[in-house]
Amino acid sequence: MFENILTNPIIVVILTILVCFIISTLLPGIERKYIHARIQQRIGPIVIAPGIMAPIKFMFKENVEVSSPVPGLYKALPIICFIVVLCVLIALTPQAYQIPALASLVAVVGFLKVEEICYVLMGALSKSVMSVRMPFPDKIKGAAHNNSNLSFIEDISARRSLRMITYGSFPLYLALFAPITAARSIFLQDIVAYQQANGPFLFTVSGGIAAIVFFIGYMIILNEYPFSIIKAKSDVIEGPYMEYAAKYRAVVYLTRGFFMFVLGCVFSVLFIGVPPTIMSLGFLLNVLVALIFVFMMGIFSAFAPVFTNRQLLPTILCTTLLGILAIVLGLL
Repeated sequence: MFENILTNPIIVVILTILVCFIISTLLPGIERKYIHARIQQRIGPIVIAPGIMAPIKFMFKENVEVSSPVPGLYKALPIICFIVVLCVLIALTPQAYQIPALASLVAVVGFLKVEEICYVLMGALSKSVMSVRMPFPDKIKGAAHNNSNLSFIEDISARRSLRMITYGSFPLYLALFAPITAARSIFLQDIVAYQQANGPFLFTVSGGIAAIVFFIGYMIILNEYPFSIIKAKSDVIEGPYMEYAAKYRAVVYLTRGFFMFVLGCVFSVLFIGVPPTIMSLGFLLNVLVALIFVFMMGIFSAFAPVFTNRQLLPTILCTTLLGILAIVLGLL
């Protein structure tokens, strides 16, 4: 009876998702407790605080109605982000390889782009500051001159998010497509099969360069220091998440940890050839890769300041060139 349940692909995918989600709730706490706190020589929070206790706390807080032209969509955006990350994980599982339209790099990239677009909508649809609507036009740039541009406080995160979508996350997508040069296929099943037959793509010259590009893109898409331009704490607002409270803020916290784990699984599939499934011992490698990325990101971000455009643009340009180099070397 139990063996029959474990052979059901739907049950296996559901169990894999549950285990991945449970592990992901610990990643933010590990980053803050064992990396940031140690580097900054302080005690830090308990491991379960950022990823488990904080969401539970927000679940019981009073919800706040923000001023938005489309309040239903605005409230749904954190949930959409979580669903998109969930779809990426499902696409990586071996059971999804029977659906080519889902288990392909095109689908993975499409899901990741939707997640990024949600940030733009979050900033654009929020028309309040700290959940309070200004009694006057909150203009922060421009004057009563002809042909002058006017900006509003709520537009800051939307503009920065759009900028990061336009060119900021480009290195990550170059790194995602680098394994195609070895497998000669956009389908995850073929990429995994090639690496299982010929060894991990990571251990090639092209794969090593692409892995560096992937890590930088990993930090960019997670909006982590020094690439946290869309939620810089030195600003009046803290990016697109500022107006979310109560259960919506809880979903934001849960999504971040889940996204950290899923991106580690993406690397495991594309660069090592090990898909996430609890039916294989290779799942331990997925967990290890996710932890390594968290430790690397924590160490890097602990010493890094927030980049402005003066540092951000050259960094992204150089990383993009490295990604192009990885693809070119893979084609040779």
